[in-house]
Amino acid sequence: MNKLTFPKPLPTAISVGLALLIWFVIPVPEKVTPEAWHLLALFTGTIAAIIGKALPIGAVSVIAIALVAITEVTRPGKPEGAIADALSGFANPLIWLIAIAVMIAVALTKTGLGTRIGYHFIAMFGKKSVGVAYGLVLSELVIAPVTPSNTARGGAIIHPIMRSIADGFGSSPELGTQKKIGRYLALVNYNTNPITSAMFITATAPNPLIVDLIAKATNSSIQITWAQWALAALLPGLCMLLLMPLVLYLFFPPEIKNTPDAKGMALDALQKLGPMKAAEYVTLGVLALMLLMWAGVPALLLGPEMDLNATTTAMIGLSLLILTGVLEWEDILKAKSAWDTLVWFAALVMMATFLGKLGLIAWFSQSIQTGITGLGLGWVGATVILVGIYFYSHYFFASTTAHITAMFGAFFAAGVALGAPPMLLALLLAFSSSLMMSLTHYGTGTAPIIFGSGYTTLNEWWAAGAILSVVNLLVLVLVGSVWWKLLGYI
Repeated sequence: MNKLTFPKPLPTAISVGLALLIWFVIPVPEKVTPEAWHLLALFTGTIAAIIGKALPIGAVSVIAIALVAITEVTRPGKPEGAIADALSGFANPLIWLIAIAVMIAVALTKTGLGTRIGYHFIAMFGKKSVGVAYGLVLSELVIAPVTPSNTARGGAIIHPIMRSIADGFGSSPELGTQKKIGRYLALVNYNTNPITSAMFITATAPNPLIVDLIAKATNSSIQITWAQWALAALLPGLCMLLLMPLVLYLFFPPEIKNTPDAKGMALDALQKLGPMKAAEYVTLGVLALMLLMWAGVPALLLGPEMDLNATTTAMIGLSLLILTGVLEWEDILKAKSAWDTLVWFAALVMMATFLGKLGLIAWFSQSIQTGITGLGLGWVGATVILVGIYFYSHYFFASTTAHITAMFGAFFAAGVALGAPPMLLALLLAFSSSLMMSLTHYGTGTAPIIFGSGYTTLNEWWAAGAILSVVNLLVLVLVGSVWWKLLGYI
């Protein structure tokens, strides 16, 4: 007999209660229209449902789209216009960029190319435990630009490699020997993920949303391209990736320091994979072509007429993988995370866009600005406070997308109004949006996979996150600001 699947009662009650409270009980503030306030009620309820996991995020988003259309908060008295507004998020090219990139990433797992890359780096650097750690880091860095699902990258591709290495040294939670090397490698495995996610627009799904929010907040005067983002993140990101394994080695040292057998394990795994197959070569070629196009190389060599939109590039890559037979249409249809991402991104982008158009974001940012102005700080102090609050408030979020959608626009607008250079603030908040994933064992989808494997305790995980949050923020500010100045970005 088929079972009925209902929303979880408590999260549903909380989300509905918050929406009704804002809509009917809390008075509409001055300078805020009733339509904006009512959309805020729907938005708050949606975010609460996502955080509480009342239903899968895609299901919550479909309901949110329906409610926006039914209530006509964007166009009162115009049902045709209201449904058009509710569905407008699906026309956003950045949303399709991520959805298509997720589909393309299927080729990494289907062909085994992602696993092969990982074991190659382990074979190259695996003589010591810290070398194994850097092998994991480099493996994820190489595939990050073309795997917008950071969960798939860190949890489904790199984590099994990490576990096989730990098991090879007899380090497992089941045996109580995780401190031999498994705990250290698990922490490196996870904490690489937020850093690589910050380094490319296409390395995690929410990054294009950030680009969109920045463009809207600045009336398109700041439109960050794929190449600009990657270049801005290059030096601070590499510094973080260099420091992170060393910091974790200092605070959570593995009992096994030398790992001469790691190279042999990796070579055995590569031998089992066999020689590279035609599908892997094709996938590697297509991914390389996409990276060159995203970086603007064809335009540099052949002229501006060869400058393609990032989403167009992704579409070309997917088409090539289909035409060459690497991916079949069934593979695309089975890429549930891609279609799920398309739906929930469309809903959240739509709601965030209309919160801006209806003036709610401007009002909220003005409120933040007024509060910080009362402290008598300059723009530097104000920026530190804004970035700090934005970053560490992720302790209260189980979704980076929900966090970004709820707070990024208002905090960016408030910082600009307080005198912060727009591009500097944009980069600080943009990269913080990924780096804050490191804080908890629920901060992003990768976290419960690696934490759930049992190599670390909760206290160890949170301690590592707290330590690395300080290290990463210091590198971001100190190295990043100098680097961006040299690039002419600020």
